[in-house]
Amino acid sequence: MKDMLERLEERRAQARLGGGEKRIEAQHGRGKLTARERIELLLDKGSFEEFDMFVEHRSTDFGMEKVKIPGDGVVTGWGTVNGRTVFVFAKDFTVFGGSLSEAHAQKIIKIQDMALKMRAPIVGLFDAGGARIQEGVAALGGYGEVFKRNVIASGVIPQISVIMGPCAGGDVYSPAMTDFIFMVRDRSYMFVTGPDVVKTVTNETVTSEELGGAKVHTTKSSVADGAYDNDVEALLQVRRLIDFLPASNQDGVPEIPSFDDPNRTDDSLDTLIPDNPNKPYDMKELILKVVDEGDFFEIQESFARNMITGFGRVEGRTVGFVANQPMVLAGVLDSDASRKAARFVRFCDAFNIPIV
Repeated sequence: MKDMLERLEERRAQARLGGGEKRIEAQHGRGKLTARERIELLLDKGSFEEFDMFVEHRSTDFGMEKVKIPGDGVVTGWGTVNGRTVFVFAKDFTVFGGSLSEAHAQKIIKIQDMALKMRAPIVGLFDAGGARIQEGVAALGGYGEVFKRNVIASGVIPQISVIMGPCAGGDVYSPAMTDFIFMVRDRSYMFVTGPDVVKTVTNETVTSEELGGAKVHTTKSSVADGAYDNDVEALLQVRRLIDFLPASNQDGVPEIPSFDDPNRTDDSLDTLIPDNPNKPYDMKELILKVVDEGDFFEIQESFARNMITGFGRVEGRTVGFVANQPMVLAGVLDSDASRKAARFVRFCDAFNIPIV
């Protein structure tokens, strides 16, 4: 029995190494964390329960039967964020570049089904290059199943995606269907296909950053809801967001003990709005003074800045804020601002979050 347990521990140690120490060093060299390090940061210490650690692909084409790595490029499981259950999957770039195979897809599908059944949020950490070309249609079929579950879970459980590397193809279609997308500046990209293909097809030279970098998606396309400087900051902000969100559309908003007196008066609000109606004032200042302890989590801060959307708490309970921002374009409604507000209101409506 002891011998079997030792062998099991050896296999676990091998699975935890993913693509091997050289590739892990290369990942760190790019300023990125590994899939398991990211999960450790996201979840409460010691809470992660991993599933399907030893799953391997079944492909026999192009010599793939000779290259099998336990886990097959994705780490899946569940854990807690500040004591609340969260399901998570993280693409492992050190294994086949995190590309999706049939077995890899089955692991993600299993986690999506469990999250839906348990009515708990799901977080996807993406760092991959799309479908595994050696498996062809089998890999693409796996993506179809993942997309289907994205749609079924929409408005039922919160779905959060964090883009932490160069992602293309299915690894951006799926996040695009989730509720919130966060990116890491200068290291993460979202595009249907990369700059080389664009150059071949349209003869247009474009950089990865111009095609799908964090700046493009947070300021122009509105695909991403926020961008952060590194993996650590992005994951800590996702933890903060999860604290604001209900576990499902039936759970009601979470309540957190607040030390902020709801009956307090703030005399500075008397002078916030200037006497001259042509002078702008900062609506964010008003929101920060109204919410508990000045804690406001803004969504799509860099896009359509004439509209403010985000989450705060009043008497310990989550509320959504939608506000015109007089400091930008006099707070007028244009098409971008309207879309931004409508999308946020739709999310709050699905999850029964009161709106101010």
